[in-house]
Amino acid sequence: MKEKVQEALNKVRPYLQRDGGDVELIDVTDDGEVKVRLKGACGGCPGAQITLKQGIERVLKQEIPEVKRVTPV
Repeated sequence: MKEKVQEALNKVRPYLQRDGGDVELIDVTDDGEVKVRLKGACGGCPGAQITLKQGIERVLKQEIPEVKRVTPV
């Protein structure tokens, strides 16, 4: 599943990079939790939580039904 998550993150990544940020995959647990680290401008952005939930998590859940939640680390 980790490869599928990485592929899905690669689809989101250009949008984050356009604003000076990025996302790094840290871990995918057996219970469907995806742990990511927001980097660059996204790391300290006040809208990072919105990006995480309405952007990254939404895309991952649509593409990979096994994903239950996305957690920042």
